[in-house]
Amino acid sequence: MLSLDEEVRLYTTNAEREKYSLLATLFGIIVALDFLERAYVRDSITAAEYSPACTRLLSQYMTMLKLVKDSIPSIEDFMTRFRLDTPAALHRIKVGVPATVEHSSEAGPETGKWIAETTQNFITFMDALKLRLRAKDQLHPILQELVTGYARFKGSKEWEGRSRMVGWLITLNGMKASEELTEEQSRQLLFDVDYAYAEFFRSLSGDKNDRDDAFRAPS
Repeated sequence: MLSLDEEVRLYTTNAEREKYSLLATLFGIIVALDFLERAYVRDSITAAEYSPACTRLLSQYMTMLKLVKDSIPSIEDFMTRFRLDTPAALHRIKVGVPATVEHSSEAGPETGKWIAETTQNFITFMDALKLRLRAKDQLHPILQELVTGYARFKGSKEWEGRSRMVGWLITLNGMKASEELTEEQSRQLLFDVDYAYAEFFRSLSGDKNDRDDAFRAPS
């Protein structure tokens, strides 16, 4: 006879345990995204705080969706199944980019795409450093793609972060493919890229003239 005090397990195998763990993580990401959207609409956070947080959550959502695709046919089905009432998160997931990009009156569709891509490149590179990738052949291609996308914006010529990242590209160019950055160099590189990242998003929340200049494609 089943005891009312006995713990009910959702899984009986390690594979099932992993599946429910992934579903729980996806649930948490959606709830966090909905909370973030509502906070931004209420002006509880700035665009500079909102944009990178939203992009990271969308990136995490896409990663988790690939891992649980066999368990859920659609995001709407997942929300119904687990009784999630998160319309703001659902809208953001369907749009695929932060509201700062979706509703930017200063940036056209192509520039909006550049903003989203550059944000993702920043996150990818900083995550690589946090995962302790140190070798030139691991870091150079990612940093090169980041700097190339960053340089699309006319305003980037005036941003200190650009010169810092170009300096690191030069440093990596002078290394052998298997040569690695020291721990001190890696920490400084992460600091400099994080600075450029914050500088980039400050331009999103600047005044209209600043944004016009920053997001006008170079001639």
